Amino acid sequence: MDMELAGLRESYTKGGLGERDLRKNPFDQFRLWFEQAQAAQIDEPNAMTLATATPDGIPSARMVLLKGFDERGFAFFTNYESQKGRELAENPHAALVFYWAELERQVRITGTVTKTSPEESEAYWSTRPAASQIGAWVSEQSTVVPNRNVLEEQMAALEKWYEAIEIPIPPYWGGYRVAPETIEFWQGRPSRLHDRIRYTKTGEGKWQIDRLAP
Repeated sequence: MDMELAGLRESYTKGGLGERDLRKNPFDQFRLWFEQAQAAQIDEPNAMTLATATPDGIPSARMVLLKGFDERGFAFFTNYESQKGRELAENPHAALVFYWAELERQVRITGTVTKTSPEESEAYWSTRPAASQIGAWVSEQSTVVPNRNVLEEQMAALEKWYEAIEIPIPPYWGGYRVAPETIEFWQGRPSRLHDRIRYTKTGEGKWQIDRLAP
């Protein structure tokens, strides 16, 4: 064991999470924490780990950006033909993790995944910078490319092609929404006795709230 790594630890002292402080609805609780993360000026508070898996259980994870949330779930946008897109097509279950170190907080979400409507995808697409839109056309995400020059040459060619016309949304690009079955809020506490509060969907829009051992 690397003794230097073994000795790396922090004492979490910035807050607690008691049942009396909780919102009854986990989306309201998430909104509160997300707004507090924004107020703390955390870099990219909407950055989240997205974990997917193949049908036989081989997992993969990567960082993506949350682009919207409401009672329906948590939305992000990507290439449908990427590794995550292929895995979600075969196994529409995923996990999300937000980690806000400055606040000593973590949110874990598990749920089922569906594509957003074409209208929602197009509405978000229209807000993206032109360079990002062209990048989506250039990148056959998760495929092997011979070198970076190939990408840069394609980027330059498409920038010239779309110089004076609207850039359409690719047919293989759009949004996903994770509809949560569980949402867990984690607050760091001293002595590793962290606060863990889990909301579990029980049906008819109701949520069961439980405290978990840390």
